[in-house]
Amino acid sequence: MIIIWLQFILCSTVIVLCGTNLTKYGDVIAEKTGLGRAWIGLVLMASVTSLPELINGISSVAFVDAPNIALGDIMGSCVFNLSIIALMDILHGPKPIFSKVEHGHILSAGFSVILIGIAAISILSNATIPAIGHIGIYTPAIILTYMIGIRSLFLFEKKKIVEFVSEIAEVLQYDHISAKEAIIKYSLNAFAIVGAATWLPFIGHRLAEETGLGESFVGSIFIAMTTSLPELVVSISALKIGATDMAIANLFGSNMFDIFILAIDDIFYTKGPILSHVSMSHAVTGFMAVVMTGITIVSLTYRLQKKALLRLGWDTIAILLAYIINIYLLYTLRSHGS
Repeated sequence: MIIIWLQFILCSTVIVLCGTNLTKYGDVIAEKTGLGRAWIGLVLMASVTSLPELINGISSVAFVDAPNIALGDIMGSCVFNLSIIALMDILHGPKPIFSKVEHGHILSAGFSVILIGIAAISILSNATIPAIGHIGIYTPAIILTYMIGIRSLFLFEKKKIVEFVSEIAEVLQYDHISAKEAIIKYSLNAFAIVGAATWLPFIGHRLAEETGLGESFVGSIFIAMTTSLPELVVSISALKIGATDMAIANLFGSNMFDIFILAIDDIFYTKGPILSHVSMSHAVTGFMAVVMTGITIVSLTYRLQKKALLRLGWDTIAILLAYIINIYLLYTLRSHGS
């Protein structure tokens, strides 16, 4: 058991260190190649920080035959990403974190709700969902919704993103790093993450067996926390340089991309639609993610101006409470399915 936990800690360390470097060098590549920080910030930042979830999911369904670990990681990452907002609120200062951020985040939060809702309803529908070959009908629906969401976000926020990114560009300067060096280091860190994330479901499968907690619980809590560490590091780093909007956008963008990963996992899982082979307890996590996102939408609209308790606003206290309730519910439901 000790060896398994040590392997888990080692995997987590590799993912957080390399995930942080991956984000940094991705930004360098954007600056050096002229790809544009706006597009990088909107799409690539979220997809890069979600790379561990992507590789873990493919490895879980293709090599370990553990769809519960794959789905637990996806849904668990969504609620964990939202819980990061509570930590950011503590570090933000005297006013609640949502008091000054752009209203435009409501759009990405809304698309997150739609995508997570499609996944959660499909889990509950289980075997009644129509399939196209071994792929569930929800997979093309998720892909189409994600593409519409990304295009809508980019068009809606294009002007603001360009203005905002130009300000951040003054803070983030990489004159001392060449494009070649950035590409090499980006590739090396990506390779390390692929290796660690491929290994992770094997460790998760063993943890589920040894602890008796089940793959759904291990995937939703332990694996999800590990693969979401890059989001945590990037969000805190963005907050430190005053880029609160970038941090919030990364979290909502990561949740959108995480559900997109579900569609990719479904394609790689050849035994049939993946959501017909998982525990229904994942729907609990999905609907909790919808509730938590709903709280953020209310906060973005109402905008509390004072914090309530322990440097937290009432909105982030509610988000944190929802996350704790989700862990409790998953623990009580761990015997239902794997």
